[in-house]
Amino acid sequence: MSNAPRHDIYAFIHKGLRAFMAHTLVRVGRLDAHDPAEVAEVGAELKALLAICRGHLEHENHVIHSAMQARAPGSATALGIEHEGHIVAIDQLAQLLEQVPGNAEAAKTLYRTLSHFVAENFEHMQREETEHNAVLWATHTDDEIRALEHRIVSSLKPEQSALSMRWMLPHMTPAERAAMLGGMRRTAPAEVFDTVLSQVRPLLGGRDWRKLSVALDLGL
Repeated sequence: MSNAPRHDIYAFIHKGLRAFMAHTLVRVGRLDAHDPAEVAEVGAELKALLAICRGHLEHENHVIHSAMQARAPGSATALGIEHEGHIVAIDQLAQLLEQVPGNAEAAKTLYRTLSHFVAENFEHMQREETEHNAVLWATHTDDEIRALEHRIVSSLKPEQSALSMRWMLPHMTPAERAAMLGGMRRTAPAEVFDTVLSQVRPLLGGRDWRKLSVALDLGL
């Protein structure tokens, strides 16, 4: 019997989401509601976070949950209901953001509401990585799980893919980062790989960049 780890469809995107959520929460927490430029900048980041969260929920509902329910009826129901609550929360956060310019109390309310949203999502993602992975691994082969993942990735618009990579790649382990980019170099057009590499380089510290250069034999 093989002891090789099973394919985890949640691993990398959840790392990216956790990092993006934490970053945005900190920025909203120190936001100066009376600085229009800062409100615009942080507001744009929050809108991007809410958009990627909404898209992530839709992909999980349509692809992962559908696959789970087909082979283990009821297995995705509980967390699917939580997804409905997350959509309501995303809409609420978007509405609160509109009230922030020039209003410090609204900024405080936004921060506290976002904090609750992030906390709930952290717990939710943990359950997906344990409970949902257990169902997927019991009902699907790794190749089938990778096929589900490919359906999601191939459906992303270029700007969605770029945003996902921006938050996933810097927050992976060196081995995970090298494996993902190595796979991309083998399968994607050279210009796509070069673009992603140029985007991730400024986001990595010197040590992480050196490890990536050695792992991929970049000669840089």
